Amino acid sequence: MSERARTQDASWLYRMIEPDGRPSLRHRLLSSLLVPLMMLLAVESLITYGGALIYSNHVHDRDLGDDAMTLAQMLSQEDLGGQISPQARFLLEYAPEGHNYFNVSSQKHGLLAGSAELQPAPLSGASSDGEPALFTTTLVTPTQKFRELRAATVRIPNLQDPSDQLTVTMAETFHDRHQRAREILLLSIPAQALLIASVFFLVLYGVRVGLRQLDPLTARLASREHDLAPIGDADVPVEILPLTRTIDGLFARQRGMLALQDRFIADAAHQLKTPLAGLRVHVERAQADPSKETVTDALQHILRLTQRASRTSSQLLALTRAQSPDLNETAPCVLLDLAQVIPELLGVRVHDAIAAGVDLGYEGPAGPVWIDADRLSLQEMLDNMIDNSLRYAGRGSILTIGVSVLSEGPCVSVEDNGPGVPAAFLERLGERFFRVPGMTEEGTGLGLAIVQRIAQRHRAAVRFLNGSMGGLRVEVVFPPARTTRSVS
Repeated sequence: MSERARTQDASWLYRMIEPDGRPSLRHRLLSSLLVPLMMLLAVESLITYGGALIYSNHVHDRDLGDDAMTLAQMLSQEDLGGQISPQARFLLEYAPEGHNYFNVSSQKHGLLAGSAELQPAPLSGASSDGEPALFTTTLVTPTQKFRELRAATVRIPNLQDPSDQLTVTMAETFHDRHQRAREILLLSIPAQALLIASVFFLVLYGVRVGLRQLDPLTARLASREHDLAPIGDADVPVEILPLTRTIDGLFARQRGMLALQDRFIADAAHQLKTPLAGLRVHVERAQADPSKETVTDALQHILRLTQRASRTSSQLLALTRAQSPDLNETAPCVLLDLAQVIPELLGVRVHDAIAAGVDLGYEGPAGPVWIDADRLSLQEMLDNMIDNSLRYAGRGSILTIGVSVLSEGPCVSVEDNGPGVPAAFLERLGERFFRVPGMTEEGTGLGLAIVQRIAQRHRAAVRFLNGSMGGLRVEVVFPPARTTRSVS
């Protein structure tokens, strides 16, 4: 049978046991039990037939041996004279048990009656003390057909002639033996089928009662609205503990995401509240005093606060974009050479560095350094690292962008000689809206958080260190590329 035909048969079976098309645990359990039970009935029938056949063979062998021994004793008391009496021949040829094959021979007179093709048991197989020897033989009929027989041979002395010995062999086919075994099997099948049916209905009842243990859990979950508390293990059956614990893990992640979202909204509202409040103050000041000097000063403050709000909004959008789970689908990672890409991305920031009074430089290897990354995300990550240094390092500082290969993998580093960050606050630099206490420069506290999230999406590690020049050093260590290629 082809794979397509087997699939169609399986789908037909599932439609039969699940008519509405939905998976049913009860139906699957019962169907998975019904097939083994039917197989068990078939195996039990085979075992019963085998046992019945063994019993039938034992009974027929005993009767066959008794008949052969009885006939031999009867013949030994007659004066055969080279032939058997008509009465004995009648018993041999028309025995009610249906022994249609026989052989009677005398040691002195040879074959007395029966078929010469039916050979007696070998001398080693039958003793002369009257005990029958049972064996299986094959007889070739006049029509050249082979017929398997079960035979019994008896060798006893001729009481009428002590110098003579009689050998009587009687044989029968296996038809009656198999017929008796089939009759026993047919008698036992109804009882076995009734037993199997009883077991099936007991299992059906047990499955129905057992699944009712899920009702309290179902009712408890149905009564929830926005509760993401753990389900717990109090009334949960052991068999579905893995499922409920997986659901508890999902609830925990959802609680974390909701808490993160609430904190994100609160922090974003706080960050936007300050510039918006400042805008209102300066607009009201300009309206109260329409002099040129007051209006000009108010407009300058309004411009600065608008730029701050615009930057905060842009970074919030960038952080949201970096956190999007669909980003991997819209911007798949490709093979990039850091030694080539970083200088190209760095070139567009030279004018910003000149305007900020910062000496911007690059250090990297001569050969390629391959990583798997998204170029746009890599550019956004590098821009935020550079913006952080330009904002906090101060005018006249030195900013160095480096590419290297560490033992862990390829590394992109940004280091300045600015005031640096106290060691106690280094671990918190990747948090949203975190700003080092005492910093007077304006900022949103989102730049390094964006760097952290983009690095996580690339399975890279971000490290915040004190640089060798006294300032801050930010390292992003990428995993080695899955494939590499030579520089063309």
